Amino acid sequence: MNTPNHEQEDEENEEEVFLDESDIIDEIAVDEEDLPDVDDGQSSDGDDAAPGPDDSIYTFTGHTGEVYTVACSPTDTTLVASGGGDDRGFMWKIGGADGVLELAGHGETVSSVAFSGDGQLLASGGYDATVKIWDVSSGNLKCSFQGPGDDIEWVKWHPRGHLVLAGSKDRNAYMWNADKEAYLTMFTGHGGQVTCGDFTPDGKTICTGSEDATMRVWNPKSGETIHVVKGHPYHTEPLTCLAINSNSTLALTGSVDCSAHIVNISTGGVVSSLIAHSDSVECVAFSPSGPWAATGSLDEKVIIWDLHHSVPRFSCDHEDGVTCLSWLGASRYVATGCADGKVRVWDSLSGICIKTFSGHTGIIQSLAVSANGDFLVSVAFDGMGRVFSISEFK
Repeated sequence: MNTPNHEQEDEENEEEVFLDESDIIDEIAVDEEDLPDVDDGQSSDGDDAAPGPDDSIYTFTGHTGEVYTVACSPTDTTLVASGGGDDRGFMWKIGGADGVLELAGHGETVSSVAFSGDGQLLASGGYDATVKIWDVSSGNLKCSFQGPGDDIEWVKWHPRGHLVLAGSKDRNAYMWNADKEAYLTMFTGHGGQVTCGDFTPDGKTICTGSEDATMRVWNPKSGETIHVVKGHPYHTEPLTCLAINSNSTLALTGSVDCSAHIVNISTGGVVSSLIAHSDSVECVAFSPSGPWAATGSLDEKVIIWDLHHSVPRFSCDHEDGVTCLSWLGASRYVATGCADGKVRVWDSLSGICIKTFSGHTGIIQSLAVSANGDFLVSVAFDGMGRVFSISEFK
């Protein structure tokens, strides 16, 4: 084994080096404020800090900015669509880089994507005030709908046809026939941007919520208002979210005013007020498997409600605000997306968090469940789409 000559090293280290004035080429003044700060995320040798845990089984990295919306195909168990602040949408496959298709043409943020019920068409809505319809099998743009005067906030499909509904910042909602590439109806009456809405599952009615603190029930054929839900005991501030139960009788809405309310769609009356949150309610959903609902809030809680008695069944504490939620198929489990970048799965029968998925480094914006219930897809401010395995929760 070769060993270093320490005596020689010491002699070399003791040699002194001098600079004369003639050796100085130029003098540069350095402002200490211009010097780079030490990066706390780096080790002393300059290497980046080790990444945090990642529980995802697949990551989509096609976006170059914040991702706001995600949807899973109802017929293809691995097909996903997403849209974001990079003004782009994508269709992509879980588990493979092949088959990625960019939904090009939006001039502003792609705020919403949705597959038609038969999985044949995809709608994308953007802040460029347009809704684009894509043929899923070919990936080609089928048509582009214009007309709204401001941002498209959301898009939804009729449950049994190719009618697409969109809500806009211009205070109106719009409906088009995608097969005929034709404008049908403008739903006008709200006094603020239309922040949420949907067809009822039977396709006979439309419900929309607005920044004006009202919910409207519409006749989709005539475009006429059937009911306006407003005033005590309803919301007092902008609506943020809306869900409709499976038999098309009840609508659940959440608001900036920290409350959620259940409305009888046929009468327009408030049948229940769910008061327990202390900050804006950002997401709501009826349970598909029992008389329960879930509401998520910026107060760092998801509340599971007993709808028979309109009381909290469980309060599920998070480490930051809750931004989105989704029941996992017809199971008793509900998944939540949080501002701390975590996705969690909760048992609604016990209120216990039984799984926490890590991987994102930004606020979770949207969740979607694959048609076979095997995958949970999340998108976030970190520009990533991540896929987690949830087959154990069927």
